[in-house]
Amino acid sequence: MGFGSTAKKLQKVTDYAEKLYERFEKLREEVEEVEQTVEDTNATVADLERELAEQRAILDELAEERGVDVEEAVASVDVGEESDGND
Repeated sequence: MGFGSTAKKLQKVTDYAEKLYERFEKLREEVEEVEQTVEDTNATVADLERELAEQRAILDELAEERGVDVEEAVASVDVGEESDGND
């Protein structure tokens, strides 16, 4: 085998390694974007949970002032069926 064919093979391996490295870098960037999206989503969910807890506390206070049994009201709601808006 001559040096020419060895050089060609080495060049092919080098080209393949460069393409592989480019693909790896692109994948790394995509993973970083997904991680950032997950962090943003976690922060949003935490904010929504906090806001929901605040609203629940307000509703519980209002219900207590008006003598509404919250647990009974919640139990009477059929979660499995959608309302048509005419209830």
